[in-house]
Amino acid sequence: MFVVCGEALWDLFAEQTSDDLIFRARIGGSPFNVAVGLARLGVDAALMTGLSTDRLGARLDAVLAHEGVSRDLLQRVPDRTTLSLVDIAGDGGPSYVFYGDGAADRAVVAVPEFGAPVWGVHMGSFSLMVQPVGDALLAMAAREAGRRLVTLDPNVRLNVVPDTGIWRARITAFAAHADLIKVSAEDLGLLWPGADPADIAQRWRSGGAALVIITHGGDGAEAFGAFGHVRVPGRRVQVVDTVGAGDSFMAALIAGLAARGARTRAALVALTDAEALLAEAARAAAITCGRRGADLPRKADLAQV
Repeated sequence: MFVVCGEALWDLFAEQTSDDLIFRARIGGSPFNVAVGLARLGVDAALMTGLSTDRLGARLDAVLAHEGVSRDLLQRVPDRTTLSLVDIAGDGGPSYVFYGDGAADRAVVAVPEFGAPVWGVHMGSFSLMVQPVGDALLAMAAREAGRRLVTLDPNVRLNVVPDTGIWRARITAFAAHADLIKVSAEDLGLLWPGADPADIAQRWRSGGAALVIITHGGDGAEAFGAFGHVRVPGRRVQVVDTVGAGDSFMAALIAGLAARGARTRAALVALTDAEALLAEAARAAAITCGRRGADLPRKADLAQV
C-alpha cells in the first residue's frame, strides 16, 4: 500500500460563451490525482486527507471508492470542500485561483501511524504550506523517514501562499526527509530564479535524497542519482490541457518503482534503469495532456502508446 497525503478538491474549469461564464467541475487536488493515478496503474493506494461531510466531499469520497483507492485514512470533518477556479491558456497551461481557507483538506492536525502493509508515502502541493495540515505532514515525514519510502512533489502554488521565501524554507524542510523528489523546472525557477536546476538537485541529494527528478514539460525530464545523470525527451501529443500532467508523471514513477520491486531507499540507490523509468512516466504524462482535466491513464492506456 502506498499512502498519498494532501488536498482533495474540485477544479472548476471556466468556459466563456457569448453570454455567460460557465464552470465545469472536475475532481482535483494534486495528491488526490496521484492516489487515483496509482490505483489506475494497479498499485494499492490510500489517500490521507481531511474530507468534508458536505455533498461535494461525499462525491469525492464516492470517486475514491469507485477508483479503488482506500479511504481508511480519510478524516471526515464538517468544514467545506476546497474549490479551485481553473482558466486554460491557449497553450493548454492552467492558471488557478483557490478558495480553501478553513476547508476540510486543511483541517488535519495529526497523521495516524500506518500499518505494516504501507511501504511508501507521498506528499505534495499546497498542503505542505497551509496550517494545520502542513505541520502535521512535516511531522509525519520526519516520523516515516528511514522507515518507509518517502516521496515529495512541491507542486508550487504561489496563489495560495505568495511568499517564495516561505515556500523555499518549507520545501527545504520536507526535502530533508525525502528519498525521492520530483519537481518541475518551472517550480524551481519560481523558487530559485537563476539557479541551475542541477545544482539544486545535487544539493538535495547531498541532504539525503537518493533520487531527484526534474521535469521540463514538453522537453522531457532528467534524473540525478547514484547512477549519475540521465535525460529523456518529451513525447509529442496534441495538448488539450496540461492539468494533472505532473501528477500523472508522479503516479507512473511510483508505479514503475513498485513494478521493479524498488520499494526502499536502498533500491533507489541501486537503480540502474532510471532512463526507462523516466520514459514510462513521460508517456503517462503525455496521455493526460491529451485529455481534458486530470484524467490519468490506466495500465491499458500505457500499453497502447
